[in-house]
Amino acid sequence: MKPICLLLFCISYLSVSAQTKQDSLAITQAALDYIESQHNTKPEQFERSAHPRMVKRTFWMDKSTGKEYLRETFTDAMVLLAETYNENGDKFPSNPKKEVIILDIFDKTASVKLIADDWIDYMHIVQLNNKWQIVNVLWQFNDSSTH
Repeated sequence: MKPICLLLFCISYLSVSAQTKQDSLAITQAALDYIESQHNTKPEQFERSAHPRMVKRTFWMDKSTGKEYLRETFTDAMVLLAETYNENGDKFPSNPKKEVIILDIFDKTASVKLIADDWIDYMHIVQLNNKWQIVNVLWQFNDSSTH
């Protein structure tokens, strides 16, 4: 009998903590602003989506030693990337893939998976001062040998 009561308590508690549709839309928009800022060369769109202290990480291969290491990029570098990466309009297909999957939302935190054309981004998004912003990104190319 106790396991049933515990289960009912958990379900009840989770429903009280559930986020609104507006939160889900804002979280999705943060992820879309992140990728679309590169598609559209709009650094202000990236700045809207990311916290100033955001860190983006991936594994990388040192070609001279063959050892993998953790590579980090910060908000300021991503703003510059959004400004210049696709300035010729040739880095993405005409209809780029941008699938946002919210993996979990709890209170003021969310985990999101962004599936783009050549890579996957896993994001942690936090709500600060009523605004959802990306604070962490862990990504990899679909073909990990590209790293």
